Amino acid sequence: MAKNTIRIFAALFVILLLQTGCAPVRVTPEANEAPPAVQKLVKTTQSWDGETLPAYPQGQPEITILRITIPPGTRLDTHRHPVINAGVLISGELMVVTTEGKTLNLKAGDPIVEVVGTLHYGINQGQVPAEIVVFYAGVTNTPITVVESR
Repeated sequence: MAKNTIRIFAALFVILLLQTGCAPVRVTPEANEAPPAVQKLVKTTQSWDGETLPAYPQGQPEITILRITIPPGTRLDTHRHPVINAGVLISGELMVVTTEGKTLNLKAGDPIVEVVGTLHYGINQGQVPAEIVVFYAGVTNTPITVVESR
């Protein structure tokens, strides 16, 4: 299982390197350059509601990265995630609400470690679009999101 976790994080690193503007961190800066700044956004074994994250599922690891834009006034469908995922709100504001009534209010720059297997929804109550980038650590042939039947 540890090998799968290492592979997942190695894949994420490669994907980030391929993104525009990303490059490996240099150990020694040039004479006139400031050293790289590293800010840990989150390191946890729990989702935002305090629940312990489940073990990674068995199978071929599959990473999905989504950039989701939620227009002002939009409420997402109630849904759950069968896989571990985490993201960063890039812009705007977003409130996440579980069906048990727990809430999390995010503002631009805030990280989130999503609830796994728990029904919830997001709502943008702000005046500008909320944009979030989310990383899903799943396995092939397993959905990353399941919308609640109406």
